[in-house]
Amino acid sequence: MIRAMRRTATPLALLLAFPAAAQVDDGIGTWRLSCATDRMTDRAACQMLHARPVERSEPGRPALALEVVERDGRLVPAVTARNLTLEGAARGLLAVSGAAQLRFPPNRFFDMPCALEGRSLVCAPRNEDLARAEAELPAAERALVRMQGLAGTNAEPVELPLARTAEALARFRREAPPGSSGPVEPPAFDGRDLLQRLFRMLGQ
Repeated sequence: MIRAMRRTATPLALLLAFPAAAQVDDGIGTWRLSCATDRMTDRAACQMLHARPVERSEPGRPALALEVVERDGRLVPAVTARNLTLEGAARGLLAVSGAAQLRFPPNRFFDMPCALEGRSLVCAPRNEDLARAEAELPAAERALVRMQGLAGTNAEPVELPLARTAEALARFRREAPPGSSGPVEPPAFDGRDLLQRLFRMLGQ
């Protein structure tokens, strides 16, 4: 019976039998590289995340992660919180006036203003810091990350070890189509709507 099923199964049926899965899902040093293609749109997307979160997730608070994103053709570090929901809207408040501070010792730190991109919070280097961020990342042995909220903070930065970053970046460039860094996100969700709903809840 199994042989008969194999003979009658069409390639399309076999394809539909399995959910979309990452075509690449590899650990490279302290990094995790994942690439997948949306079977409906044929859009490919890649994501390069540090294996350890900047801040772990809690109920209603998606995890903050050190991620590599593409800006003007450059692969640069960013702090991100992906797939925000209304329950996680507190993360969205960082987009109002928040920022991340990132340093690759012994180099000086740079500020990364936060903004909403679709349903994600992304804190990325300013345009004038893109070249420096791109140049410092591959050889850095560790990263110091500190989030700056609405009122600022002088909390101790989170220290993340970095290993095999240059190798992971080279693999990222080979696997990721230009402009495809970051996960594919549902187009119907707008982060600005999330903030407006949050403000309404707070009576603003």
